[in-house]
Amino acid sequence: MFRRQYFFLVAVLLSLSACSNANRTYHDSREFFGVAIKITLYDVDKAIATQAFSTLWEDFEYMHTMWHPWQPSSLGRTNQLLALNRDFTANISVLPLIEKSRSLSTASNYLYNPAIGKLAEIWGFQGDTAPTGPPPAAEHIQSLVSQNPTLNDIELHGVRMKGTNPALKLDFGTLAKGLAMDRAMITLQQLGIQHALIRAGDDVKVMGKRNELPWQVAIPDPRDTTLLANLKLYDGESVFSSSEYERYFEYNGKRYHHILDPRTGYPAEDTMLVTVIHSDVATAAAATTALFVAGPSEWYGIAKRMQISHVMLIDKQGRIHMTPPMTTRIQFSRQPEQIEVSPPL
Repeated sequence: MFRRQYFFLVAVLLSLSACSNANRTYHDSREFFGVAIKITLYDVDKAIATQAFSTLWEDFEYMHTMWHPWQPSSLGRTNQLLALNRDFTANISVLPLIEKSRSLSTASNYLYNPAIGKLAEIWGFQGDTAPTGPPPAAEHIQSLVSQNPTLNDIELHGVRMKGTNPALKLDFGTLAKGLAMDRAMITLQQLGIQHALIRAGDDVKVMGKRNELPWQVAIPDPRDTTLLANLKLYDGESVFSSSEYERYFEYNGKRYHHILDPRTGYPAEDTMLVTVIHSDVATAAAATTALFVAGPSEWYGIAKRMQISHVMLIDKQGRIHMTPPMTTRIQFSRQPEQIEVSPPL
């Protein structure tokens, strides 16, 4: 089942009727990367907004076509060529994903590992519909885990590339979506737009302000449909979340979600939700995956290695773990039973 649509909702409009710039606020949405991309432009002329939407949708269409992990794309063709174990000329549209991911994967101790696309595939999470089970055979999982594919299994010399591990298959997941959002904000800046919000599924990137105040997002409780907290975002920041409710299936009474632990090949077990704030959307995307896999016992060390200062993690027991800077951004709708604040990173 796909993530519940209300999860991590964006509180984009506090009150348009009360805002003097209400007639200079524009919205548009399309679907790319398997999620709804929703864009809000604030305090902008209609002609500029129209031009911005047209340009952004062309860019998102291009990036979707280049980077999609299972639909026909340049990334799909790259995976086919990597499997041949011989040199080939890389598609230059895919290189930024590899270059961006390598340092993030290393910093995460490979808990963020976009080279495990074959694991995602055998679990059924590479498709436009949710899998229904059963889980893959244990021996099949173990075979892929034992081969330990990582981005280090790609030899890259300029634009020449070679795969050296038969278990290697690239699936950059939300990092591709994050990189697309970062590029979209750069485009808006080049068009002279100063205040904007881009929402891709449940993840957000903002620029400027809203009504002279920080943008705000609402975080629903991952255990039910109630509101957990409100979160402030400032100019240039992004917020990403990973949740066990994002994509999953249930089989014989057990839930299997899509966030796989590369060390075991199975869904990470100890976390319900991770939320991260960072100025770079792609970094935030990689970090949420890595911290979710790390769980309550390891998240602090991974956050320190990845230099992620704003983190909230909810473990399977419902305990909330946070970094000190995150405590200044979140206002809970009701006092949580237990909050553990980490030492400063």
